[in-house]
Amino acid sequence: WLKCICFGAPAMSRPHSKSVIELERFLNTEVRVKFAGGREVKGRLKGHDAVANLVLDDTQEYLRDPDDPYKLLEETRNLGLVVARGTSVMLICPVEGTEEIANPFAGAE
Repeated sequence: WLKCICFGAPAMSRPHSKSVIELERFLNTEVRVKFAGGREVKGRLKGHDAVANLVLDDTQEYLRDPDDPYKLLEETRNLGLVVARGTSVMLICPVEGTEEIANPFAGAE
């Protein structure tokens, strides 16, 4: 099997890798995606693969506060159709059915 991969055997002879995240149920629904580096976007999930490469349509990026780069604003900019590399995706969550809550540890010192 290793010999087949090293010499570029056709994909049909390789075992299929299955994703550990089940994104099928979120296809054609709005999702919010957080990336390494702090960027966040919201868009309609159109496709994905086993390594979490994503295709998002009608995508909007949340802008950051110029005074505090860790704080996101509700202001967005339109990106349209986006292909996101899976290695930079940190979090994927549906927009419907989730709500932001206060961090209970933020004030504890």
